[in-house]
Amino acid sequence: MAEQFLSREKVEELKKHLKELQTTKRFEIAERLKRAKEHGDLSENFEYAQAKEDQDKLEREIFDLELLLKNARVITKPKSKHIASVGLAVTVRPKGKDEVTYTIVGSQDADPTQNKISNISPIGKAFLGKKVGDVVKVKTPKGVEIEYEVVNIE
Repeated sequence: MAEQFLSREKVEELKKHLKELQTTKRFEIAERLKRAKEHGDLSENFEYAQAKEDQDKLEREIFDLELLLKNARVITKPKSKHIASVGLAVTVRPKGKDEVTYTIVGSQDADPTQNKISNISPIGKAFLGKKVGDVVKVKTPKGVEIEYEVVNIE
């Protein structure tokens, strides 16, 4: 798995969720399995089959979260604010439109409604490494090319 950029808050949120899965949710499924086994023949026991399926999903989710956290890189504000990078806000002016500010974050923290764009999204990738005054061309998913001028980085 590739390195994942996460905010400190997201790491804490994921750790809390992981702990709940490893304790409460595992216990709940173990109890369901125990009750289902008490009904006898497991080969035709829908309750047991469903609990086993839920257990598999839970263990897969736990594994994925552990892997994500293992490969996580906590986003810290870079010392240099002259070059757009993960953790910084980039103010741009799309050609013919008003300025807009985007914060470049990791994919887990992306939230377009708050102008938090992923470093792996087309627009996020295009802004990385740019400086004030640079002009960036980004192709939208519909194939339209939009030109942005980098106005500020903070």
